[in-house]
Amino acid sequence: MGAAVLSELATEIVIPVCAVIGIAFSLIQWLMVSRVKLTPERNASPNTKKNGFGDYLIEEEEGINDHGVVTKCAEIQNAISEGATSFLFTEYQYVGIFMIAFAILIFVFLGSVEGFSTKNQPCTYDKEKMCKPALATAIFSTVSFLLGAVTSVVSGFLGMKIATYANARTTLEARKGVGKAFIVAFRSGAVMGFLLAANGLLVLYIAINLFKLYYGDDWEGLFEAITGYGLGGSSMALFGRVGGGIYTKAADVGADLVGKVERNIPEDDPRNPAVIADNVGDNVGDIAGMGSDLFGSYAESSCAALVVASISSFGVNHDFTAMLYPLLISSVGILVCLITTLFATDFFEIKAVKEIEPALKKQLIISTVLMTVGIALVTWIGVPSSFTIFNFGAQKAVKNWQLFLCVGVGLWAGLIIGFVTEYYTSNAYSPVQDVADSCRTGAATNVIFGLALGYKSVIIPIFAIAISIFVSFSFAAMYGIAVAALGMLSTIATGLAIDAYGPISDNAGGIAEMAGMSHRIRERTDALDAAGNTTAAIGKGFAIGSAALVSLALFGAFVSRAAISTVDVLTPKVFIGLLVGAMLPYWFSAMTMKSVGSAALKMVEEVRRQFNTIPGLMEGHAKPDYATCVKISTDASIKEMIPPGALVMLTPLIVGIFFGVETLAGVLAGALVSGVQIAISASNTGGAWDNAKKYIEAGASEHARTLGPKGSDPHKAAVIGDTVGDPLKDTSGPSLNILIKLMAVESLVFAPFFATHGGLLFKIF
Repeated sequence: MGAAVLSELATEIVIPVCAVIGIAFSLIQWLMVSRVKLTPERNASPNTKKNGFGDYLIEEEEGINDHGVVTKCAEIQNAISEGATSFLFTEYQYVGIFMIAFAILIFVFLGSVEGFSTKNQPCTYDKEKMCKPALATAIFSTVSFLLGAVTSVVSGFLGMKIATYANARTTLEARKGVGKAFIVAFRSGAVMGFLLAANGLLVLYIAINLFKLYYGDDWEGLFEAITGYGLGGSSMALFGRVGGGIYTKAADVGADLVGKVERNIPEDDPRNPAVIADNVGDNVGDIAGMGSDLFGSYAESSCAALVVASISSFGVNHDFTAMLYPLLISSVGILVCLITTLFATDFFEIKAVKEIEPALKKQLIISTVLMTVGIALVTWIGVPSSFTIFNFGAQKAVKNWQLFLCVGVGLWAGLIIGFVTEYYTSNAYSPVQDVADSCRTGAATNVIFGLALGYKSVIIPIFAIAISIFVSFSFAAMYGIAVAALGMLSTIATGLAIDAYGPISDNAGGIAEMAGMSHRIRERTDALDAAGNTTAAIGKGFAIGSAALVSLALFGAFVSRAAISTVDVLTPKVFIGLLVGAMLPYWFSAMTMKSVGSAALKMVEEVRRQFNTIPGLMEGHAKPDYATCVKISTDASIKEMIPPGALVMLTPLIVGIFFGVETLAGVLAGALVSGVQIAISASNTGGAWDNAKKYIEAGASEHARTLGPKGSDPHKAAVIGDTVGDPLKDTSGPSLNILIKLMAVESLVFAPFFATHGGLLFKIF
């Protein structure tokens, strides 16, 4: 079997050091962003340095009063930041109550497996050995659940703070050129990406080491308790994603329908009462929600890999280095992403608008290529040359090069999914241009073309996921699938940087419009935003692809833990589960979309009321009442996020307790299969409609100019398509990937309870 080249001590040092490097790098990026001042008092001599920190902020050719603009930007940024902070605090109060209630539930359910006994029990997988009592698993699972939940909430909150800090700074830098603005937006995204990746890794590493003090050699129990970390991360992400998604889209739809379609005023016009709520929404939905979501995926894929490894030769032989292989991959990922980020911020400078999107795409390619080398290195030094992996009751012999291929196939599948998503959602390619062209004949054809595009865009990603599942399972059973998911998420810092860049640019454009800056600045921020839209779609593609792999790995761990020998589709117990599971994503989407619709309805009525009753609002003499619109969004999203959240959290518990583990296995498989399809098509349809609208607005090509300008009939049809797509791409689509992961990880955490006490209905009859 042999041992890993890397010693245990070296592993203990490498992982935290990489995490600390990640945190330090994000702080350096933040310092660089903070050099752009939001105060107008400056008497500096106009000296120029690379990346433009010393540049004197004056728009000579525009001749605009510098002080007025800077002060106005600072005011708007303040309003957005306050709105986002107050919403998140309100949301976290509700989520906090849930968190405590659920923690008690975990403790009671898992403690009752052995009747709260404190005596050591025979191990689950090796009856000759004695393991720590079930009560210990209950206590430690509860602790790790709370750790995951808090880390997830903090990740989302920090991301939002950084984004609202950077948005106005991006606007101000846009006066010096598109390259300067890009660097500020991208650096801010990197702050969030690295903080999140490093925090997630560090907290997990510390938790494992602290739990080890109690568990000692009982690694099976130790890593079973660690699965609570993934459950905590994802359950917070669900509420963040759904709540934030409803908030942002209620404001967006309300602002667009009344402002653009009825009143014919531009996007982000300060006369529009919903404009602040719309900009706040970008931060709470796309940034805080996305941050928690990807953190959840990362935590769960690590937990799934660790659970399987603990009952394989790594765990049986107590090979600590090989055991922490998933954490070593993430550590190398941080270093790889650090080098990749420098390519965007320091090695190359962006001079023209058309260089933005290629620069972001290069980030994905560079990080994937470098990461392939990183994975090879880690697999060579961190894992023995041959070992065995637990495979549904048997041990499967695996070589280290096979494990490398498992991680590699996940990594490259992620890149393929990213590029396919980009092809279907970027207005540089024919699919979106066809959708834009269909606006000539009105909104109906636009909707038909958009839906068709979304369904079609599912094909290649599903093949990519299918191939990576086949390859990784053939080589290393369920462990292979778990590390393939980790491979896809190994470049999470770069992925998040690219993803957070989008909403920051979007906000920057909104601030430019509200501060009354010239149309040239708005053009620059729009160019940044259009690239950001596509990269956001790529980020969602990654999140969905990794969610599919993660939930399959968790499903495998659940089946092993619940001692199910085979999941047979032909037995009625399993088949009814499959049907119900496949229905759940539809039920969930219906809830979230209707929530956005009803919240948007209130918003539209309020915006209309203000336009009709506030004298001088349309002329720009009076100020709209922004606070009421912010309140409508906040109240609606807090109220409406509870039912979808309850659906996802309660389903595994109800099915497991009343129908037993076989039916629950069916439900998980069904939800995975249908959820992935709807999630990909919803995200891509929404992204395509949004970019078709931007394509017409920008009027960059001859074809686009025949459809424009803003306010023309094709443009109005495009705005309607974009509005229909909003809840698809920002609420239902992204939340679905949390649905499939969360149900799987929850089933795994409660598996001991379901296996002993579950299936009440079948026991009665």
